[in-house]
Amino acid sequence: MQAVQQLQKTLSPSDRILSKNSGSGRPGPNRKPQFQLKSMLKNKEMQAALGSGTLMLMAWGVSHWSQWLAVILYVVSYALGGWSKAREGIETLVRERDLDVNLLMIAASLGAAAIGYWNEGAMLIFIFALSGALESYTTERSSKDISELMALKPETALRLSHEGTETVGIEQLLPGDLLLVKPGELIPADGRISKGVSAVNQASITGESIPVNKAAGDEVYAGTINGEGVLYVEVSQSSEGTLFSKIIRMVEEAQTEVPDSQRFIKRFESIYARIVVAVTLIVIAGAPMVLGWTWAAAFYKAMVFLVVASPCALVSSIMPVMLSAISNRARRGILFKGGAHVENMALTSVVAFDKTGTLTIGSPVVTDWITATGYDADELLHIVAAIESYSMHPLARALVAKAEAELGQRELPAVEQVHSLTGWGMEGMVDGVRWKIGRTDALDDASPLAELEWVETRARLEAEGKTVSIILADDRIAGMLALRDELRPQAQDAVRRLQAQGIRVVMLTGDRPETAAVIAAQAGVDAVYAGLMPEDKVSHIRMLREQYGHVVMVGDGVNDAPALAAATVGLGMGMHGSGAALEVADVVLMNDGIEEIAPTVALARKAQRVVKQNMIFAVSVILLLIISNFVQDIALPFGVIGHEGSTLLVILNGLRLLRS
Repeated sequence: MQAVQQLQKTLSPSDRILSKNSGSGRPGPNRKPQFQLKSMLKNKEMQAALGSGTLMLMAWGVSHWSQWLAVILYVVSYALGGWSKAREGIETLVRERDLDVNLLMIAASLGAAAIGYWNEGAMLIFIFALSGALESYTTERSSKDISELMALKPETALRLSHEGTETVGIEQLLPGDLLLVKPGELIPADGRISKGVSAVNQASITGESIPVNKAAGDEVYAGTINGEGVLYVEVSQSSEGTLFSKIIRMVEEAQTEVPDSQRFIKRFESIYARIVVAVTLIVIAGAPMVLGWTWAAAFYKAMVFLVVASPCALVSSIMPVMLSAISNRARRGILFKGGAHVENMALTSVVAFDKTGTLTIGSPVVTDWITATGYDADELLHIVAAIESYSMHPLARALVAKAEAELGQRELPAVEQVHSLTGWGMEGMVDGVRWKIGRTDALDDASPLAELEWVETRARLEAEGKTVSIILADDRIAGMLALRDELRPQAQDAVRRLQAQGIRVVMLTGDRPETAAVIAAQAGVDAVYAGLMPEDKVSHIRMLREQYGHVVMVGDGVNDAPALAAATVGLGMGMHGSGAALEVADVVLMNDGIEEIAPTVALARKAQRVVKQNMIFAVSVILLLIISNFVQDIALPFGVIGHEGSTLLVILNGLRLLRS
């Protein structure tokens, strides 16, 4: 949807990039929206509409003493205000061989002029152009925002090599390259700081205006702004794989996304326009013969009908509402990929959360390290860290971090045939021994592995809310470890606010039931489904949809991608979510703000109510004016004001969501 780019107002740079030589502040991302008159007047359609209105008033003023001059001014007014809409209507007629509301309005205004109602026709053109300008104003701002967003994408980088530094295009950067980022410069690629300390302004990614302190080991993102320190950054993603590039791609793709209701209105408009034209021709040709009207009276009635029956207000009932809702949420760091997802979000009856990285912080730490008899604790940690270093899973990173903290820079042993066991853990060969690190399912089997001591240890650790993994050496237990991931500080409030709206909250996780139950109790969710493989999450999403209706899934990992796709609306975690989750998700929480889910559902429901209000109002006005035309003989000026006034009202009613 072309207007989705407006939501990048808080993600884009025009009013938010700090001067490289200035430390002055600027408005935060949560500032209240407002129409800027100066910006609005720069809109070309608005200029044409206002020019048309000015010429209309001038023509009306001089009509008392010079009819010819008035006609000339009216003609110019018609051309100035109606040119854009006439072109759109003719293009639709020629290319798609179809009628639309633009052509109906131009025909009605020309018909009014043909029977001497020059001022009424000009007024019709003016108000029609003004309503179109109000709608296009937001989309023009959005178009500028996407170009400004593109401008934030760095073009070059300073790459370090044995020969020194060299300036290269960002498309030449590869994972592992070391970059020098000077104070005040844009960070050119996603990566991890290898050296240096600085405050990084991540507003272009998260919408948060307060810079974040970064040091060695911290992640940084392309398009963010380095503060006062010098940073050495190791590239982790190619230019096309950066989070910033994904944001741009998602926004561009969203231009084609429109709500189902808008698609229906578009199809309805085509059929309805044909009916209006047919009835107009029947009134002109048939009324004089059947009802005995004069040709002038029949033509006048037909022109009034053409004006009041046109579905301008109905056509404008939806998109301004969606534009406003999407832009409103963008200021809170929530990126909708299309208006269709706003409609679906309003229907939410269940929100399903993944656990790790979603309800929890996603950065667990190793709390318990238990070795079997005959194994050295440090040596075992050394081997496990070597295998887990090939994984990007949070539990794997926690193990590697523990090894680095306890063993220092000691070189890790060589690992062969290392690979991930989807939904279970990691496997690799070290010195001829096959090692496996993962879920403790083996303890549930009726086998020698199910030693009572290990089963009791697992039960004790899981009762403490810890995630337990087992270490196997050639299918023999070599050790056990426990990790704990803390609940997000905002998780309890996020769950309560959803429940207050009558929404059921559940948790889907691959963790064992005992571990999941502790986190679920802390978060306050209504139900928890644990021990799930990726395909199990999909099955549960389908089950929830059958039982409760529309389901929103919130996840961050590759294993969540199928469930995100299966849900009515998939919400991906933007800051630390996987690329697969970001691609599949319908909505992205750019700053991982799960506390904004409940307000987003509330706004989507409000948008749905406003759309219904607009459509009922528009249809009611059209029917009232049509009946009045044939029963009460309303004047053309009244029909113009009633029809176009209702169009303006539904647009303004939709735009008020900007301030919600």
